[in-house]
Amino acid sequence: MDEARALAQVARALSSAGDDAAVIEDLAITTDMLHASADFPAGTGSRTAGWRSVGASLSDLAAMGADPICAVAAYAPTEFRAESLAGFLQGAADVCEAVDARYVGGDLDIHSELTVATTAVGRVETPVYRSGATVGDSVCVTGTLGRSAAAFELFATGEHATANSLYRFLPRVGAGRRVAEAATSMMDSSDGLARSLHQLGSASDVGFQIESDRIPIDESVATVAADEEERLAMATTFGEDFELVATVPPGAVATLADRVDCQFSVVGEVRPSADGIRIDEEPLPNRGWTHGG
Repeated sequence: MDEARALAQVARALSSAGDDAAVIEDLAITTDMLHASADFPAGTGSRTAGWRSVGASLSDLAAMGADPICAVAAYAPTEFRAESLAGFLQGAADVCEAVDARYVGGDLDIHSELTVATTAVGRVETPVYRSGATVGDSVCVTGTLGRSAAAFELFATGEHATANSLYRFLPRVGAGRRVAEAATSMMDSSDGLARSLHQLGSASDVGFQIESDRIPIDESVATVAADEEERLAMATTFGEDFELVATVPPGAVATLADRVDCQFSVVGEVRPSADGIRIDEEPLPNRGWTHGG
């Protein structure tokens, strides 16, 4: 089966599954797995690998509106090298420090390719789920989209320094806390904006109308894609940007935009489920980042 069907099976079997993190007695907990063949292009530095691995789980906490406490990682390179391990630990600690959390260790092993499994824990009293979007809400995103797509292109052309910089994203923990005060639904955009909208639509039984000219495309995308259609695709369907996608009552948007610590853009609105998921009145395919077949 493909990843979507596998996730659906997990959600049917486990009542706490299906959102960015599970919430048990005000504790939010999430886990992620990254590996070299899909997530760490050639040229990815060890500090970047540590930062990105742990950051992925911290982003899941942000999507629930949680305050992160700590993170751990199971780190499995093809061989142990002191310099690489030191870089990984530094990146993991740095991204935790950036959001006032702590990196507290984990496990070590050897694998056929670099593989990292991370877990992060946070506190949240009133989590935001994927299932509360209401017709008429505004669809909002934090930051800009397409950074990771641009990074992949730059890794491929050997521009590793710039690519690594783009790849070290800041988990939107602060923004998540603020947006959670008004959001009716929220998730992170690790699978891409298009797939995130399909997931939110399914969970909330709603549709969406998105306007392409309102999507905040990162300036780095223009350096690797001259064609406007390609730039839009990189911003909407590539994924791995770890921004937040939220639905917010229109009257709360201006207040949130003044309070969040990053760019906050309205890109569309929630429509009835019968309208489907659309961009510029055309169907928006369910395309995005996928692990496995």
